[in-house]
Amino acid sequence: MNYPKRKKKVSSHSENKHTGQQRITIGLIDTALSALTALLDFSYPADAVLSRFFRENKALGPRERAFIAESVYTVLRRKRSLERMCSADGEKPTPRKLFIAALVRYQGVSQRQLADALKSKELEWVAQLKGVGEEGMSLAERMDFPDWLVEKLQATQGEEALLALARGLNQPAPLDLRVNSFKSDRDTVLAQLRADGIECEPTPFAPLGIRLKGKPSLARHPLFLDGTFEVQDEGSQLLGHLLAPKRGEMVADFCAGAGGKTLLLGALMRSTGRLYAFDVSDKRLAKLKPRAARSGLSNIHPAVIANEHDQRIKRLAGKLDRVLVDAPCSGLGTLRRNPDLKWRQSPASVAELTAKQAAILESAAKLVKVGGRVVYATCSLLDEENEAIVAAFLAGHAGFKRLSATDVLAKQGIALETGEDLHLLPHVHGTDGFYAAVLERTE
Repeated sequence: MNYPKRKKKVSSHSENKHTGQQRITIGLIDTALSALTALLDFSYPADAVLSRFFRENKALGPRERAFIAESVYTVLRRKRSLERMCSADGEKPTPRKLFIAALVRYQGVSQRQLADALKSKELEWVAQLKGVGEEGMSLAERMDFPDWLVEKLQATQGEEALLALARGLNQPAPLDLRVNSFKSDRDTVLAQLRADGIECEPTPFAPLGIRLKGKPSLARHPLFLDGTFEVQDEGSQLLGHLLAPKRGEMVADFCAGAGGKTLLLGALMRSTGRLYAFDVSDKRLAKLKPRAARSGLSNIHPAVIANEHDQRIKRLAGKLDRVLVDAPCSGLGTLRRNPDLKWRQSPASVAELTAKQAAILESAAKLVKVGGRVVYATCSLLDEENEAIVAAFLAGHAGFKRLSATDVLAKQGIALETGEDLHLLPHVHGTDGFYAAVLERTE
């Protein structure tokens, strides 16, 4: 990925004393377009591309970075409808047109603010753009989703439900924290954050969650540095409460990644018992080590495995009390954070994932003893990655039964009615999209 470097600091705005609005400069638009062009290649995750772009353009200030990030992510979220609007004149929608349209249609930027940065013909087009409606747009264009994804979702949901889902997924996600209950409690952390001028409130469902108003930088906050809290979506937190590990048990986080859920499980176990953090990526697991050190937990045992059939897995067969399978998936429930995924995934990539998901659940289930529990979870919206995987597993394993996710959470004082399996949606629950099924070994 090669991006043009800018040696001079770009001034993003000039104050218009007559209107109070801030004008956007040519330089800032040119810089933002360099970032957008790299993102629209879709060869790499958007967050990685943007992080690298900012590292290579160190002269950009905080305001410029915020403007660029918000603007280019708006294009990723709204690409389908923007393409339709920008092709109304019969011309091909260029990255520049998509970017300008995103500013005007979805970010509230006025023609006056763009007067210094656009050519006269572009300003005329901007004036016309404001009158373009959704007439003639397909459902996929109104949802800002690819056609194949809408077709899959239509199998289980009607048009109004899909539009509501899209509205939720096309909004930026709030910033959620999880209190490390091994070190503190939620009320204490809420009070400390508020004393520091950080607006926050308890999450409605997860008992250790805190939702911030805005997105303050927390990387140097004392409570983050000492492991008192971690950044974690409320939906992700609820997966740990579905597993509900107890003190002294043997537990595994089968696809641990960087260990966010591992740390929650360790705290719920009060740093007792033995908690394995398995993953096929040593780079992801390496991120867990400093986080575990901050947390104060001593029961976590990270282990890199070759695959779900690794010998370390086989040696633990029938010995564990609980296993969490947060399976690798399409990630389509996280579009608030990762809008590029809807353009980077495809029916073929989903098909590859479902084969992997079935194999991982099969292997993970062998670890639990009779009476033990497996939680299968994804951050996907697709039945083929969710219910279909669990249904196929249960059909071939008479020794397992499904538990009610609602009942499991209720026993922990969490009132959340989502049906027998957990179904979380951004426009309903304020979380990322998650699915989870609780399976118990009976024989």
